[in-house]
Amino acid sequence: MSATLIDGKAAAARLRLQVAEAITARCASGKPAAGLAVIQVGHDPASSVYVASKRRACEEVGITSFAYDLDANCPQDELLALIDKLNLDSRIHGILVQLPLPAHIDGNAVIERIAVTKDVDGFHPYNLGRLAQRRPLLRPCTPRGVMTLLENYQIPLAGMDAVVIGQSNIVGRPMLLELMQAGCTVTLCHSRSRDLTTKIAAADLLVAAIGQPAFIRGESLKAGAVVIDVGINRLPDGKLCGDVDFATAVQRAGWITPVPGGVGPMTVATLMQNTLQAATFTDSK
Repeated sequence: MSATLIDGKAAAARLRLQVAEAITARCASGKPAAGLAVIQVGHDPASSVYVASKRRACEEVGITSFAYDLDANCPQDELLALIDKLNLDSRIHGILVQLPLPAHIDGNAVIERIAVTKDVDGFHPYNLGRLAQRRPLLRPCTPRGVMTLLENYQIPLAGMDAVVIGQSNIVGRPMLLELMQAGCTVTLCHSRSRDLTTKIAAADLLVAAIGQPAFIRGESLKAGAVVIDVGINRLPDGKLCGDVDFATAVQRAGWITPVPGGVGPMTVATLMQNTLQAATFTDSK
């Protein structure tokens, strides 16, 4: 193995500790602990696992977690009314609606209903627009977590040729904006991109977020590249793997995130960081 492993578990543990210390300091100064409302519509097993991990993380760092579990057939108006109520609740500093939502609910309408200062997922058009203008407020958790990992390993990003594979609003598009702000020249690839192999081979930094198991093999990479694998896929045998074929990529990359244990832990830790940040917005009121 030649690549340096980018340890997301260790980085996430450090970030959670920083958040916990800041929450303790807030409470000691007479300010309320940050409050996070987590809304789940339906009982999708994967979503339930993610929601449980977020609630455990809140307990660990001292953030007050408010659970709202709605039936899968919950009308959209009922969900929007709940968000309106939480927007006005001074105990709640962050609101998270677990995605995906049932087909009868317009996800965009739900995201846009959340107050921009409580949008701890960073998905509201206002917050994405702030990121595009290089004036970020609340940033999407996974891309922000990736940037924290890269900073922790002191990887010099300025001037790098970066390739992001996947154009979702959750990862791909905000990841492009984050890397541009860090001084990278970024190519965003997707299902209609031509000559993807050539683009990957030229990348100093590759971010894979497409949801296809082991789609990118090591021989496709530029020698010494930084490889960030955002994908998390469950194989028929129950094992998890990323979008990058780790066994071959680790022989060619310079730095690489494993799956599991890479980007995933940083997403939840960054949600805690965002919730703390959202709580500070009310301090001056």
